[in-house]
Amino acid sequence: MAIAAILTAAWLSYRLLVPPPMPHTATVFSTPADLPEFSLLDQYGNAFDRATFAGQWSLVFFGFTHCPDICPLTLQLLVSARQQLDDAGHDPLPRIVFISVDPERDSPDVIGEYVSYFGDEIVAITGELDELRKLTGRLGIFFEKSPADNDDYSVDHSSAVLVINPQGQFHALFSAPHKAGNFLHDLPIIMSNR
Repeated sequence: MAIAAILTAAWLSYRLLVPPPMPHTATVFSTPADLPEFSLLDQYGNAFDRATFAGQWSLVFFGFTHCPDICPLTLQLLVSARQQLDDAGHDPLPRIVFISVDPERDSPDVIGEYVSYFGDEIVAITGELDELRKLTGRLGIFFEKSPADNDDYSVDHSSAVLVINPQGQFHALFSAPHKAGNFLHDLPIIMSNR
């Protein structure tokens, strides 16, 4: 009996004196925010809405397929970080969701082909502009068409990576610049502190 009491006291002392690990770079919300109602499509033409986020952790990045630098670099970094988490035995692994802010050019087929260059682990989302704005407006994601040369255009957009929890809520945010080490350190902490 005395040994059990000593072990319990030692464990409680340890828990009180040693603080739990904290994320280094992610902003974790004390009260996760519900996502708004929206209706978009994945790369296979299937419906993708708020309920689709339920059941697993997701890393969400908004971009577009004609993006010359930030989008492909961020997607490659997310895929690499996810693979490193897998190699280290972390479970669960977050799903990577790429949502296009250029639905005019990014049809389900186009966005599906684009994400296939980064592997099979990415869900690609596109849809009507009004539906996209329902989601981005509530999440504070900026995007705007920007004229370029030769009657072409680019899209200026936020480069944050959002963390959506298994309850389908906006749980945390990684601001740019992104580094794999930030995700490797912070994601296991975020996903274990539901």
